[in-house]
Amino acid sequence: MTINSLIENLSVRSKISVARIITLIENNNSADLTELQNHIFRKTGNAYRIGITGPPGAGKSTITNQLTKIFRSQKKSVGIIAVDPTSPFTGGALLGDRIRMSEIGTDELVLIRSMASRGSLGGLSKKAAEAGDVLDAAGYDFVIFETVGVGQSELDIAKTADTTVVCLVPESGDSIQAMKAGLMEIADVFVLNKSDRPGADSAFTSLKSMTHLKFRDPSSWTPEIVKTTASMNIGITELVDVIQNHRDYLVSTDLLNKNRSKHFISRIEEIIISKFSQELWRKSTKEYLLANIYQVTEGKKSPYELADEIYRIFNS
Repeated sequence: MTINSLIENLSVRSKISVARIITLIENNNSADLTELQNHIFRKTGNAYRIGITGPPGAGKSTITNQLTKIFRSQKKSVGIIAVDPTSPFTGGALLGDRIRMSEIGTDELVLIRSMASRGSLGGLSKKAAEAGDVLDAAGYDFVIFETVGVGQSELDIAKTADTTVVCLVPESGDSIQAMKAGLMEIADVFVLNKSDRPGADSAFTSLKSMTHLKFRDPSSWTPEIVKTTASMNIGITELVDVIQNHRDYLVSTDLLNKNRSKHFISRIEEIIISKFSQELWRKSTKEYLLANIYQVTEGKKSPYELADEIYRIFNS
């Protein structure tokens, strides 16, 4: 299938074309990729992007599944990017999320794409944002990103999503502590899932206290906390309402456009760094590194000295 035919079929939300375009973006093996991406981006801007993150076992896939059902009941189409851990043997995604969300996968207006994290520290594949563009351009009303897990570097999602949902369970004591190091900064909504378990009320109170201490400006958005039991579809309607409230807030304050501008700045910086990196490690500089690394190993030069030499070669 040619690039032009892929683009034509994208406009009619062809799942085959969407899948093939995302594969081209993942593999970066098409000479026409930049032209394709340019065309796709011009059709973006209509989908609302929701990021869902949290520790393994917090029920992210179940929440995504239930959210999608409600969006579909509202006659909205949904594209899902499920970022799975990379298989150590194949380098591909393990596809666990797609298996767990098979119930909605047969819906014509739902597309689920699993992507390998490929070592991305934040758990969000570097290509996931570009895949989100494809779903946006294809006309999906909502694009949901579900990430691998939680950690100090789980901030990539905030550069991609309009609303970031952090999922926790009553036993997530360590995760609540980790929020002090970053997650509190990116969460627009906290979901306390499996809230029928013991300790849910205590965890809810702790989260409430943390949000009130952190967010004191009455004009700013204070992350709301929603108690859910996603497996029983309890609290999901309330979660949809809170996401809509956050969306309304962003639109009314013009923060939706401002935040997206910040996202694009980060993305353009990453694109430029990637281009410079590819140019830096051309054949001559790579060969020089390999030929002289022994000097660092033997203590004759520091890594900084050799890096300066390579940089000078690059600029010569």
